[in-house]
Amino acid sequence: MSETRAIRLAGVPRRAPARKWPMTVLGIIFLGIMVFPIYWMINSSLQANSGAANTSWFPLHPTLAGYTAAIQQQGANLITSLIISLSAVVLTIVVATPAAYGLARFRMRGVTAFVFVLLITQMIPTIVIANALYTLFNKWGLLNSHLGLILADSAVQIPFAIILMRAFMVSVPQTLVEAALVDGANNFRAFISIVVPISKNAIITAALFTFLGAWGDFLFALTLTTTPAVRPITLGIYNYIGANVSQWGPVMATAVMASVPAGVLLIIAQKYIAAGALGGAIK
Repeated sequence: MSETRAIRLAGVPRRAPARKWPMTVLGIIFLGIMVFPIYWMINSSLQANSGAANTSWFPLHPTLAGYTAAIQQQGANLITSLIISLSAVVLTIVVATPAAYGLARFRMRGVTAFVFVLLITQMIPTIVIANALYTLFNKWGLLNSHLGLILADSAVQIPFAIILMRAFMVSVPQTLVEAALVDGANNFRAFISIVVPISKNAIITAALFTFLGAWGDFLFALTLTTTPAVRPITLGIYNYIGANVSQWGPVMATAVMASVPAGVLLIIAQKYIAAGALGGAIK
């Protein structure tokens, strides 16, 4: 018996077949294609007076002039987006968390139909909702206001947050809640002390998706605002491009700054995202 055959019979794992190398190379190529726009954005932001056609492949003489101009001209829009996004997260979590717990904990008639309706709402185009909200907010005086954009973004994100957190809370052992009730706690106390800490991963995941949705919103900002007083960064970049078609440095610097909060949050919360998204699927 040859040595190779003896190793195979002994159950020693063999080396990875050579055919895996082409797939690895292909994966690296695809990764490079996806990462290249980010590199080009950063590269252009570090070049002075960079245009669409004369930007070099490497920032041989990097400068922060684009970032200085972006902060001066788009800093207020960044703060506006932060206020709207963080407020939308708070409102969404405050509304969606108890709603998800109620749908998961209490067996009532129509729960399945209600969850199905929530799923249907995810299929409605945002522009349709924006047009409907424009008429409503115009009557209520919520156009060109932070509160209007917060309510609009939350209205879109709350159904998804309920669906996500309910899927996780269904798997929470009922014995834990019942033990708290036996010890004298009411349903609200059991919810705050037992369910919320256990559902931390799902809540963080829902909060992150809400932040990303509100931070990247463009249609609501375009439809519900008509003045520069309340202008999120997405709409600011849109208007900024029209005024800087010959100088892309400040535009790309603004895009880099707008990408930083989302990127940092994704890096920090990636372990919670994986656990929260898959937690409700494992029983």
